[in-house]
Amino acid sequence: MSALDDVKASIRKVMVPIHPEGRIFIAAFAIVAFILFLIWQPLGWLGAGLTIWCALFFRNPDRVTPMRDGLVMSGADGVVCDVKAAVPPPELGLGTAPLPRVAVFMNVFDVHVNRAPIGGRVAKIVYTPGKFLNADLDKASEDNERNALVIETPTEGSA
Repeated sequence: MSALDDVKASIRKVMVPIHPEGRIFIAAFAIVAFILFLIWQPLGWLGAGLTIWCALFFRNPDRVTPMRDGLVMSGADGVVCDVKAAVPPPELGLGTAPLPRVAVFMNVFDVHVNRAPIGGRVAKIVYTPGKFLNADLDKASEDNERNALVIETPTEGSA
């Protein structure tokens, strides 16, 4: 291993991985920051700060989660703001009987990579375009943009 490989390995240990889809956005922010530096240095520093924010937004840190049957984890970083039985969204076709729901609010500083909350087979994915209401409002879960999953577990049916 060369000295350059040692340096690269050292940097990789310190840096949080970036989600591949975020790289184009980070590159765009960096290019704009460079142009702003050429125009007027204070604007360039503002652009550099926004580039760092963009990189932090798309970070994808490794997660170590407990592995037990029947365990359900939060699918996202953020604050669990509601845990209750609720009628599933009609687009999922799961009927009108209330099922367990965990609502997680992510702010702009949270990692925006979502993971599967439970082991199983993804049976259905439904994207619903919508509004961007405050997540604390009851209407938010009905009116906001969302992506819903139906996950079939080996022993318990759908989750």
